[in-house]
Amino acid sequence: MQLQNHQNIETGTVPPQLNHGGHEMFDVHEVLAGSINTMNTYTLLSQHVKDPELRDILQRQKQFMTDEYNITLECFKTGQDPSKPTQSYKMNQGNDFTYGMKPSQPKKPMQSASEICDQTISLSMLNAVKSGAVMKTTAAMETTNPVVRRVLADSLPNCIEMAYEISIYQNKNGFYQVPQLAQQDMQQMQNGYAPAPLQPQIPGNLPH
Repeated sequence: MQLQNHQNIETGTVPPQLNHGGHEMFDVHEVLAGSINTMNTYTLLSQHVKDPELRDILQRQKQFMTDEYNITLECFKTGQDPSKPTQSYKMNQGNDFTYGMKPSQPKKPMQSASEICDQTISLSMLNAVKSGAVMKTTAAMETTNPVVRRVLADSLPNCIEMAYEISIYQNKNGFYQVPQLAQQDMQQMQNGYAPAPLQPQIPGNLPH
């Protein structure tokens, strides 16, 4: 990305490493701290995982998060392109969901750490990834540095992909049930919208 010299009306030329606005500093700080917390959560949970498939998801996601954290930190500190490009996270499984609800035990808080199980672990992973997506979206909207903004924006699809991967795992194992509306209701909602006509030019009077 072509770097430009930015100006501060009070102090003059802004060096690349300080090319960040105030809101950006606080919000990217939240992103980095949140990323560390998510990786710490994954580390703490890893010793309790029983299902090899969930352990594989956890390890692959944590490795990807670590790399992404380092890329974000680097461009935040330098204000310039990172030494390696951002990557796209790819999950290993298909995207089939089973729809419908069946009776299950009501959920309640654990009373002891010994109750931790793959269902609890996968839910903690999912909540951490979802939280990161919200923080990165907020930060990207407030970021003035073009490189940091792009890195944050590129990270959002990865958060979505990770959350989707975890939710598929949960659904497959009966941890996450997906209700559906009646087909008639779904079709009525889908048919409640029509395509917008394309106009070559927005009508209006042009200034003379």
